[in-house]
Amino acid sequence: MGPWRCLLLLPLLAVPLRAQQQQFMEYVERRLTLLEERISQWHDQSSRYSTELRDFKNQVLGMLEAAEKEREAMRTEAESAAVRVDRLEREVDYLETQNPAPPCVEVDETLMDKQVATAKQRKNEKYTKLTDCSDTIASVRAMKILKRFGSTSGLWTKDAAGNSEKIYVFDGTANDTVYVFPRMREFTLFSATRKAARIKLPYPWVGTGHLVYDGHLYYIRQQGLSFQVIKFNLANKTVVDSSVFPAEEQIPVFGLSPFTYIEVAADEEGLWAIYATKEDEKNICLAKLDPGSLDIEQMWDTPCPRENAEGAFVVCGALHVVYNTRLPSRSRVQCVFDVSGTLAPEDASLVYFPKRYGSHSSMKYSPRERQVYAWDDGYQIIYRMEMKKKMEV
Repeated sequence: MGPWRCLLLLPLLAVPLRAQQQQFMEYVERRLTLLEERISQWHDQSSRYSTELRDFKNQVLGMLEAAEKEREAMRTEAESAAVRVDRLEREVDYLETQNPAPPCVEVDETLMDKQVATAKQRKNEKYTKLTDCSDTIASVRAMKILKRFGSTSGLWTKDAAGNSEKIYVFDGTANDTVYVFPRMREFTLFSATRKAARIKLPYPWVGTGHLVYDGHLYYIRQQGLSFQVIKFNLANKTVVDSSVFPAEEQIPVFGLSPFTYIEVAADEEGLWAIYATKEDEKNICLAKLDPGSLDIEQMWDTPCPRENAEGAFVVCGALHVVYNTRLPSRSRVQCVFDVSGTLAPEDASLVYFPKRYGSHSSMKYSPRERQVYAWDDGYQIIYRMEMKKKMEV
């Protein structure tokens, strides 16, 4: 094809090329217009979101400021309430101190001598049981550590005879204020003593051998070289009776608990007193108490040694003495003395308590619950006992 023919075709090809360029430019313009619309929409949304975020931030800041003010107001109210509670406690303590203590019951020396003589005449005689209880401890079925409260030595217990759920706490070995919690739950959950009611005793106690029995507190008071059993009514906060314990030259009853001279215990038969004297300083003595008059009904010299003893309790008329070592190890019932003679010492179970913290400063048996409330180095523990008939052991 000649050059002149190519020149003739050029105008014919230019027409469709310009049409394609026009279409492409229109397409690009549409895409750019759409992109601009989307950019404008994004800008509007971004501005709206920024405004909403700023408003939300301001709202949150306002709420935080209001919450801070409320927290400060609540803290101020709590401090004010604590001050009022402390003031109320001081006023209650003051009112309790203003109430005159009931006069100490005078001890009739002649009557006491007769009672001691009668008890000594029946000393070491076989005991005639008041109930048909024939159980003895087979083992510790379960153990529960409630909490840690107060001093390393103390006592906690329920009423051994009544149906009350109150918890009585004696913190320390020499004090005059008993803490009373309404139920086990309150004692377990609350650590502050202000959650508990307080009973201020007319005389301070000594040791950890006290007992709550049938609405009364039986606790030990020391007067010089003698010891007095005080019977205190928990309902009207008065001394019902008191009696000088008829034993001469008393010594600590447990070798590992030198602060306890008399351990008042309860079982299915009633009240008992566990003690020791210089007359037979190697072994522990036992006496049956009349809960009404505090008279000594009968006395026994037991074969249970004081050395390495840390506590004792009575179950169905049988004294169970718990032993440990100077370096605390696993506590165990190693000596059992049955006053009725129905359980021979060699037939008694050797009961072990789980090793825990140190040494028990008190162990209170509850005959209605068949468990022991123990105080171990400041920890309050419950031991649930597995029982068996004496002839099965």
